[in-house]
Amino acid sequence: MRKLVFASGNPGKIREANEILCGEFEVIPAAAAGVTEDIPETGATIEENSLQKALYLYERTGLDCFADDTGLEVEALGGAPGVHTARYGNPSGKDFEANINRLLREMEGIENRRARFRTCVTLILDGERHFFEGIMEGQIATQRRGNGGFGYDPVFLPDGCDGLSSAEISEEHKNAISHRGKALRALAAYLLGCDV
Repeated sequence: MRKLVFASGNPGKIREANEILCGEFEVIPAAAAGVTEDIPETGATIEENSLQKALYLYERTGLDCFADDTGLEVEALGGAPGVHTARYGNPSGKDFEANINRLLREMEGIENRRARFRTCVTLILDGERHFFEGIMEGQIATQRRGNGGFGYDPVFLPDGCDGLSSAEISEEHKNAISHRGKALRALAAYLLGCDV
């Protein structure tokens, strides 16, 4: 079975990728390929970050690999936080409470609450680069709702979910409609030659 190195150490993301690839490829974390240091993310866009992480892995391992990067893009904020999604409320580190607080503050009194999560996946297969994208459309809530999920889930209301936040729907439902799930299914469709 061919191995694919994923620029992640998150067990949930590794499990999701393995499930989507239906056992045809074995997705392993970067650490299992000997890359244990933090992988740089200094791109100006989520596409650049995804490519930077994939190239970093490929240059150090020579193995087929892929990386993802995700951004929350809010229309009324000109696409922000975008590439700064993880550090929006605290530039020195990931702090999703601070991120949500800043987002809710900046959205106060704004009528247009349309937003989307966008994930870009870069695959390097046999030395060639391939790019895949997944989008989940929705809007920003006026306050936190629900206890599930992580990150911005309590304030993101995905389209087609009857006004529930991502933190109020099941993990299974969220994975079926999520931006990352869509991008990974596009990657799998390419690798497996069929829709998944």
